[in-house]
Amino acid sequence: MYGPSVCRLRRFHSCRRAPLGGAFSSALAARAGAVRVVAWLLLWEAAGLPWAPATALTAASTDAGIRATCSEIILRQEVLKDGFHRDLVIKVKFGESIEDLQTCRLLIKHYIPTGLFVDPYELASLQERNITEAVMVSENNNIEAPNYLSKESEVLIYAREDSQCIDCFQAFLPVHYRYHRPQSKDGETFIVVNNPDLLMYCDQELPILKCWAQSKVAAPCALKNKDICKWNNMKYKSIYKNVTLQVPVGLTTHIPLVCSVTLLITMLCATLILVAVFKYGHFSL
Repeated sequence: MYGPSVCRLRRFHSCRRAPLGGAFSSALAARAGAVRVVAWLLLWEAAGLPWAPATALTAASTDAGIRATCSEIILRQEVLKDGFHRDLVIKVKFGESIEDLQTCRLLIKHYIPTGLFVDPYELASLQERNITEAVMVSENNNIEAPNYLSKESEVLIYAREDSQCIDCFQAFLPVHYRYHRPQSKDGETFIVVNNPDLLMYCDQELPILKCWAQSKVAAPCALKNKDICKWNNMKYKSIYKNVTLQVPVGLTTHIPLVCSVTLLITMLCATLILVAVFKYGHFSL
């Protein structure tokens, strides 16, 4: 048995060991933490990332918070009518109150594929009758060229408020099919009309611009105004990814038959015209 002095001595030694072990563990933890920090900094530098990760994360979280309070912009694009002459209709719905958008203008920047064309003379006529506000941007647009000899064209359409929808805008554009090259098998081909760019310009800063504006685009402020405005290219949600149109085309196996029949009819008509001229015409020498 040990006496009280020995117990006190053991307690004294045990009490002295504990702080030494705790200090040693704290030193190891601090050193390990420093090593981790240096390793992360080296990885950050090797990746070429900016030296403000906290600021970037804060900005990203702030933007996400702002967008969470914003309603989506929904775009619907469809093609009406049948045949070779169609109407392209674009509807845009805002979740914001229309009163907040009274100072805003909406512009549809559309890229017309090679299988379609827009008649600039028709657009001028529709503008005079106040049916639509659209203008061709692309120059040297040959409306008589077939699909394989034409290029993609660009059109600006100034959208108007939709009378049948409170928070909606609508744009209208007549389009026409081009002639396509005959095919050997299928008697049809397809034209894909992609979704347009949605541009927005407001006289005052609105929350919707902070939510969905992606970049700035220079474009005329209005149809009959030569001034250039900086429009906001808006991000939106589309109902359809794109619109696909089915176009009937001729078959290459029918070319000899079509050419022969066309030539015979042309010769027959020319002969009948000459007979009528010589039979019923009055000639004076």
